[in-house]
Amino acid sequence: MNMTIDLTRFVSEAIEGKQERFTSASDEIWAFAETRFDEFRSAGVLIRELEAEGFSITRGVAGLETGFIASYRTRSGGPVIALLGEYDALADLSQEAGISEYRPVAPRGNGHGCGHNLLGVGALAAAVAVKDYLVRNPDTAGEVRFYGCPAEESGYGKTYLAREGYFKDVDAAFSWHPHALNAVMHGSSNAVIHASFTFKGISAHAAAAPHLGRSALDAVELMNIGANYMREHMIDQARLHYAITNAGGLAPNVVQADAEVTYLVRAPKSAQVRELFARLVKVAEGAALMTGTQMQYRYEGACANLIPNSTLERVLHKHLAALGVPAYSEEEYAFAKAIYETLPESNKQEAAAMVGPQLATVLAECPLANFIVPFSDEKEIFMGGSTDVADVSWNVPTAQCGAATMAFGTPLHAWQTVAQGKSSFAHKGMLLAAKAMAAAAIETLLQPELAVAAQAELKERLGGEAYDCLVPSGVQPPKQGAATLAL
Repeated sequence: MNMTIDLTRFVSEAIEGKQERFTSASDEIWAFAETRFDEFRSAGVLIRELEAEGFSITRGVAGLETGFIASYRTRSGGPVIALLGEYDALADLSQEAGISEYRPVAPRGNGHGCGHNLLGVGALAAAVAVKDYLVRNPDTAGEVRFYGCPAEESGYGKTYLAREGYFKDVDAAFSWHPHALNAVMHGSSNAVIHASFTFKGISAHAAAAPHLGRSALDAVELMNIGANYMREHMIDQARLHYAITNAGGLAPNVVQADAEVTYLVRAPKSAQVRELFARLVKVAEGAALMTGTQMQYRYEGACANLIPNSTLERVLHKHLAALGVPAYSEEEYAFAKAIYETLPESNKQEAAAMVGPQLATVLAECPLANFIVPFSDEKEIFMGGSTDVADVSWNVPTAQCGAATMAFGTPLHAWQTVAQGKSSFAHKGMLLAAKAMAAAAIETLLQPELAVAAQAELKERLGGEAYDCLVPSGVQPPKQGAATLAL
């Protein structure tokens, strides 16, 4: 019998049989909305579900308080397959679920504006389905692992896992991301270094004795001006963006003695981002010299550029296409349409440009994608953003898919994504991604030559380059001081 049909049928039954548990877990994590290394309750939900399925749990990996690895195997030998799960939210994106108007749950609260409540549980559901297959077929050699990966949005937990060698014995990795389309991604991304620059000056009365003061806020402003001039002399795909995280207080009649600004530096290659970051540090040093202040900087995190893998992507797409899209109700189509109507015209136009005028017209009328995008690896799609999945992809052949969990045109990192994060169609997209990843993972276990071919492709794509982590060895993940017993 056809392996693809057999596997898609098995994983569909395995995942659908536990779908209420999976959707409930996703909704729990949506409500917690924990950010940047503070995902103690969210990680606890995932660990609870994995322990109930018989996985062995290793907590606190790579110094990550909210990171963990769950593993399951029935016999020795065979490939090791990783499923990558994220569960962090974003600041200032609080929003009620299930409505098409902006209505925060809590002012300045957090929200899952990138759908990581779905992402983590979708990867977990895939890992559970692979485990169920190993239980049903104990003669199948291999191991399935779920990697609990915190702080993808800011902090890049997978980078620490990769730097400390936690993927060295993994043969293939699969991940996914909530999306407006059902598709297997073939593309690269920007590498990034995230760092904060702190300036220390001298406080003084700004009217009575300004000559005695040395303004840290002036230093921050001069650094930002220097960075603006630097932008003219970068490659087109590079990016610099910043936020002032400490303006030194609210009193204009006091010379600000302390101020801080945080920067993201992006470029298509790790070597390029290193060079740009070194230049930015010199700009900060110049700002300190000009203002008579002291400057220190600290790494907040970093990640490499993504390396695609056609071998695994074709397998993943094959199963995604075989599964097909879920059936949607009129209510689901209506909610997606209502969300689409809230989008600024600029977002609609940008989304239309990505898919072409003919498909854009269809999706504008029915903005819940009920089709699978054909796979093509003829040209890499470049993503201006960054992802720490990239650091995994330098060490292990890695494939990702997207599944429709939101209306066409929905911008990530926006309240509309949060509003759709508990919807029935978001749950359906999550389970579709889980099934596709599970089927691809099982096929890789059954046909180890796929992993061998994928590893050969990775070696060819790297062209002799070795993984060189952008986070220095002396930099460790921050400790939040929360009760780790929650894990």
